Parts: sequence; C-alpha cells; structure tokens
Amino acid sequence: MDLYYLICSFIFGTIFGSFFNVVGDRLPNNESIVKPRSHCPYCHHNLGPSELIPIISYLIQGGKCKNCHKKIPVIHPLFEAFTGIMFALTYYVFKFTPNYWITLTLLSVILIIFISDTKYMIISDEVLLFGLVLLIIERLCFFGLSNALLALLYGLAASYTMYLIKLLGDHLFKRESMGGGDIKLMFLLGYVLGYPGALIAIVLGSFIGLPISYFILKTNKSHEIPFGPLLGAGALLVMYLGIDLTTISHLLGI
Repeated sequence: MDLYYLICSFIFGTIFGSFFNVVGDRLPNNESIVKPRSHCPYCHHNLGPSELIPIISYLIQGGKCKNCHKKIPVIHPLFEAFTGIMFALTYYVFKFTPNYWITLTLLSVILIIFISDTKYMIISDEVLLFGLVLLIIERLCFFGLSNALLALLYGLAASYTMYLIKLLGDHLFKRESMGGGDIKLMFLLGYVLGYPGALIAIVLGSFIGLPISYFILKTNKSHEIPFGPLLGAGALLVMYLGIDLTTISHLLGI
C-alpha cells in the first residue's frame, strides 16, 4: 500500500510541479496564472493535452516544441521530476499525519519561490499570503486556536530576527543586503518551524549557500544572490530530518 501511495504522490507532484512552474514564472510579471493557456515561449503555439503531460511529453517530443521544433529548457521536466520526488518523500516521512499536510503546503510555497526568486529575484506576496492562509487553517483544524496563535508569535519573532540581520548586512556591505520578500518568507517559516527551528533554517540555508554564493559573486557583476530558495532548503531540512536544538547539541557533543 505504501508503494501505491508513493507512486500516486510522485504523479501528483509532477502535475503540481508543472503548475508551480507557471505560477513562479507568471506572477512576478503580473500575468494571470489562468490566461493565456500554456504555450511555447518561442512561437506562442498553444499546448494541447498531449503536450502537457509532465516529463512524458518532453521525452516523447525529444525535448523540442511540437510546432516550431525549438528546444524546450530541460529545467522544466527536471523541476517536475524533483517536485514529484519531494511529494513522494513527504508521504514517506510523514504518512497522512497533520505534519504531512503542513509540510506539503510549505514545500509548495518554497518550490514556487525557487522559480520566481532564481529567475526574477522576486518572492511574490500572493504566494506567501495564500500559503499562510492555508497553514493557519491547517493549524486551526489540527491543533486548535491557541497553537495557531502561538505560531503567529513565532512567525513575528522569526521575521523580526531576519530584519535585524538585514540591518546588520546593510551596515556591513553599505548596500541593501536582503529584500523584503526574504523577511516575509521568514514569517512563514517561523509559523511552521517555531522560533528555534526558523533560526536553524537560516544557519543551514547560509551553509548551503556558501559555495553557490561564491560562484555567483565570481560570475555575476550585480552580486545579487536569491536567498529565498536557500532559506527554503534550510527549512525543508529542518522539517524532513527533524533537526532541533537537541539534535545540534548532540552533534556538537554539548
């Protein structure tokens, strides 16, 4: 039965991955996520049903547009496959517990942010707000009002901490070191992970970002680094691995 749910989770994940890609690409450009229909970015050919099957359509068409035969960026099927894997992993770790639905919601927000922040350096308020509303509803249903209110306080503490880090970065680098979207994202992470968990996510995200940041600083004259995906990666590690202060103290031998 677990194998059945894992396969279903992967399939649904690829479908949602295709949708997340559209949302992450269109919202920063103030475009509707409904209209126009999905189309080739080169010849604007509207994609038919056979061209919209995640991963499979790409393979059948040889990675090219069915109409103009120009190459489709390989990031699209890779992102769909990655989303499918993450959906399956979420079921594997949490089964159908309350944390499954909460993690799946946070994961979805992070995946959309990955697209928008890496392509446009934008974290859309609409995505964060929609994710927060869903998470509040889930916490109210699963854990009650007091838990949901406490989570809001954790979110405020996490976002305020990120704001202080931004002020420090602005002072050290003599320029804007962080966007407002990262601070708002931290509110969401604090709401889900709690205050200690959100701080751990910042540390983990920063470590993950060290080699990436070095590469960007060497190759990109603007020196702009999308921090949202790194924060998201740190948060997912905390969620899936159950990392907390006790775990860290054991690793450090404290």
